[in-house]
Amino acid sequence: MYEWIKALHVIAVIAWMAGMLYLPRLFVYHCEAEAGSKQSETFKVMERRLLKAIINPAMIVTWLAGLYLAWSGRWLFTSWWIYGKLFLVLVLSGVHGLFVRWVKDFAADRNRHQQKFYRLINEVPTLLMIGIVILVVVKPF
Repeated sequence: MYEWIKALHVIAVIAWMAGMLYLPRLFVYHCEAEAGSKQSETFKVMERRLLKAIINPAMIVTWLAGLYLAWSGRWLFTSWWIYGKLFLVLVLSGVHGLFVRWVKDFAADRNRHQQKFYRLINEVPTLLMIGIVILVVVKPF
């Protein structure tokens, strides 16, 4: 069963990261659209659906499967790398929370940020993913 849960975890991580990398790109393009325009309304639908249908469920499955793997694999009590991974996943979850807030802001035509901001934010999930993968694969401590 452990290997099946691990496969589910990897699939969920891929889906979560795909969404976390794509959503800020939508924000960049949404900034260009005039509030209330057809283009802006299309971006609102795209952002909401991406968040509700892919990103949120994938994050939940990632967390549940990951916690199961950490517990049943006894990683929590034998390895220090898992704590670094958990910290980075918590930070990634916080970024996810910010994305949720920004989707709501765009939906209400209350965006407060420029394209440059979202272009920079788009790099944060990538950097966190790199750190998480290194910790899981290399297990440096």
